Amino acid sequence: MNFDRQEEDTRRAELIRILEHSIERLTLPELEALYYDLVAKDYIRK
Repeated sequence: MNFDRQEEDTRRAELIRILEHSIERLTLPELEALYYDLVAKDYIRK
C-alpha cells in the first residue's frame, strides 16, 4: 500500500549513506567550505 513511500525512504537512506561516506573522506578545509556553502544556502541553520 505504501510502495511509493517505501521507495522514497529507501532512496533517501541510500543517498544519506553515500553522502556520509563521501563527507568522511573530505579534508578539514573541504569540510569547512562545504559547511559554509550549506549555511549560505540555508540548508544548515545555526
